[in-house]
Amino acid sequence: MGIYLSTPKTEKLSENGENDRLKFGLSSMQGWRASMEDAVSFLILGETAFFGVFDGHGGKVVAKFCAKYLHSQVLKTEAYTAGDLGSAVHRAFFRMDEMMRGQRGWRELSALGDKMNKFSGMIEGLIWSPRGNGNQQDDWALEEGPHSDFAGPTCGCTACVAVVRDNQLVVGNAGDSRCVISRGGQAYNLSRDHKPELAAERERILKAGGFIHMGRINGSLNLTRAIGDVEFKQNKYLPPEKQIVTANPDINVVELCDDDDFLVVACDGIWDCMSSQQLVDFIHEHINKVSAGVFSKLTAELKFLMIVLPDNFNLCIGKIVRRRAYLHITEENGS
Repeated sequence: MGIYLSTPKTEKLSENGENDRLKFGLSSMQGWRASMEDAVSFLILGETAFFGVFDGHGGKVVAKFCAKYLHSQVLKTEAYTAGDLGSAVHRAFFRMDEMMRGQRGWRELSALGDKMNKFSGMIEGLIWSPRGNGNQQDDWALEEGPHSDFAGPTCGCTACVAVVRDNQLVVGNAGDSRCVISRGGQAYNLSRDHKPELAAERERILKAGGFIHMGRINGSLNLTRAIGDVEFKQNKYLPPEKQIVTANPDINVVELCDDDDFLVVACDGIWDCMSSQQLVDFIHEHINKVSAGVFSKLTAELKFLMIVLPDNFNLCIGKIVRRRAYLHITEENGS
């Protein structure tokens, strides 16, 4: 589970912004953890909005790498240009593992292991917001060097992203984070928790040469899909989607309607102590009590979870209004 502090670090860093369709705010807090291993990212590009939550395990660099680069890989795909957001997100998840290999991958991960200042867009382990249009012109050319045979990082992260364009919502998820939408007060899961007890996940793990012990893959990892975790992706006779652990995301495409209230994206720490409907009910109870500061108020109210749950705390709340949406992502590595 990692090392914990005697008292949580409650200082927060925040970002805010908007376009014609969206208003959003982001904040992050380390909490009880001895270090920050999670990251969030956002991008507003015309009528398209991208938000991602990355829950790290075994280290922070993969979550930070995904926060920095995943959105740009979505934008670079032919599928995105053609308007197929689901295929663009799907390809970008696999691209993360490819980019983290070799000398270039090793160099980038090494740099992300150190603090980067806000001028480059990164707040240590917390928030990535690209400066400019977010589509960095980098073809990720191969580099030669002492780490050319680097297979990839042994640490990893879950990834749950939401892309909103007009009335379409695309959710991509790999791992045990979860996306939930409230439609007329009813909670609907837009993602599936990837755990070893799922029959399809178990079948893939066993066929790839792995095993499950005490609810963990090879006695170690308690989730079945993640970016990174190269030690579980070593079967040379199988494609990436068939490995013991895969970055293969579930993609869900939803047309937003007038009955949609808000969107929630959160790490497993939330769902370990609240069901989807319980959280939706809680948000409904509080969301209209405060106007301007409603989401910061909700975040404060949810802090009670930190008292009982010694795990990462990552939360995204998006209030959906007809022709406008108010999105708020908050990430708290603690509890």
